[in-house]
Amino acid sequence: MKRRTVAIVWGLILTGAASASAAAAGKPDILFIMPDQWRGDCLSAVGHPVLRTECLDALAKEGALFRRAYTTVPSCIPARFALLTGQFPQTSGVVGYKATKITVPTLPALLRDAGYATVLVGRNMHQLAGSDLGYQQEILGSTYVADDAYDKSLKAAASKTVGIRQLVADLGLTNNGWRAAPWPLSDNLHPTAWIVRESRRVVDETPSDQALFLTASFYAPHPPLMPPKEEFDALLAQNLPTMPPRGDWVDWESLPDADQVKGDAHQVRLMGDTLRRAQAGYFGLIQQLDRELAPLIEAFQARSRAAGRPWVVLFTSDHGEMLGDHGYFRKCEPFEGSASIPFLIAGAPELGFQRGVRCKRPVCLEDVLPTLVELAGARRPDTADGVSLLPVLRGERASLREWLHFEHAPCYGQAQAFHALTDGRYKYIWRPSNGAEHMFDLEADPHEERDLCRDRTRQDLLASWRTRLVQRLADRPEGFSDGQRLLPGRPYLPLNSGQRDRAGTEKH
Repeated sequence: MKRRTVAIVWGLILTGAASASAAAAGKPDILFIMPDQWRGDCLSAVGHPVLRTECLDALAKEGALFRRAYTTVPSCIPARFALLTGQFPQTSGVVGYKATKITVPTLPALLRDAGYATVLVGRNMHQLAGSDLGYQQEILGSTYVADDAYDKSLKAAASKTVGIRQLVADLGLTNNGWRAAPWPLSDNLHPTAWIVRESRRVVDETPSDQALFLTASFYAPHPPLMPPKEEFDALLAQNLPTMPPRGDWVDWESLPDADQVKGDAHQVRLMGDTLRRAQAGYFGLIQQLDRELAPLIEAFQARSRAAGRPWVVLFTSDHGEMLGDHGYFRKCEPFEGSASIPFLIAGAPELGFQRGVRCKRPVCLEDVLPTLVELAGARRPDTADGVSLLPVLRGERASLREWLHFEHAPCYGQAQAFHALTDGRYKYIWRPSNGAEHMFDLEADPHEERDLCRDRTRQDLLASWRTRLVQRLADRPEGFSDGQRLLPGRPYLPLNSGQRDRAGTEKH
């Protein structure tokens, strides 16, 4: 597989940057790289058996890798709402896949007001029209929107295609399915390549005397699973698993077989060659994106050094992808494939970040806003729930949350809704539709194949986690908890913004 070495990128980090002034260090250029639907375990830096993510591994080596990072509501709209506002879903009321107008300060708006040029390239932030997200410029490109900037560019460059939506349909793919096929056109026309190219243009054209907040937002590795042919074929040639993780709590035989499902499904048995092709498609998009990122990061850092400013690179995703684990595909689930996300931060030496930091405390998308606005010298809004990760990045003793609550309202069906808690070691899950529970030891059982609720020796531990959730949900208007016990069968209701104490899990 052709790969541009990342040694150039990281070799440049260590030369010359330390001479920047202390004043410049107060407002670094910020590159925020955000793919869509990228699992937290899909980095070779955390031991993935197939993927080789050289560029992102280098980012982790030079900065911090947060291994227990989670999306607090794992689907596109609410996860991005949490990211933009720094608010927990229990605070904002955005607890499921339904757009709501943003009325509180957003991360891009705060940076814009602090003097940054704020630019979004690629996948939109999937929020309700009319919300002021704070981006001064949006150069949009996706795989499902007709006549956005990418689609127009594709039509102009490839006369044989009528647009990205028709191309996806002609390949027999969908925007939510596991079927995969190689990208049929030149690699430079792929949406991932276009987003990198447009992002580099922004880097080149933004005046050097202005700090830049650039969000490079990718649709990959979200379906349609259509990586370049080179990545796809190389992965198919590997010894990919033919059976996904399957928990002892899964009724495997009751699930529909993928070959018998005509459309897309949330619960499905992916096995054999069908699973291998889905993996090759998903992993191929990741390999391509990692390869494309190296020159973008290099150009971004070079711009900062030339301007005498430090730089920050942050990489994370809105949620993961179940990819057949336990009979699930897509997201909206509490399990690691869906809720765990990659989370990497690195910065120029003058910012005082420690190299090779590894953090296993639970962090979340809400922590991005407090971290970046503090770096930029901007004011943190009172509406934000997240915590700044700067003490961790600088190797200081940090008081992070002891545990994190995450949830999702019904999306694929009433039974899909969940509430979950984790401290990075244990995870407790409760289904409000029927009261079903799961508990896992993530260190001993990273694929969540052994449900500790079935273990008689762990009942005291189970009861302690259940009590935490009882207390966490006690004030919810749905009536999930009466303060003494969890009450299943209560439907989700809209929450009032600000209804919950914004300290949230920070108190616990």
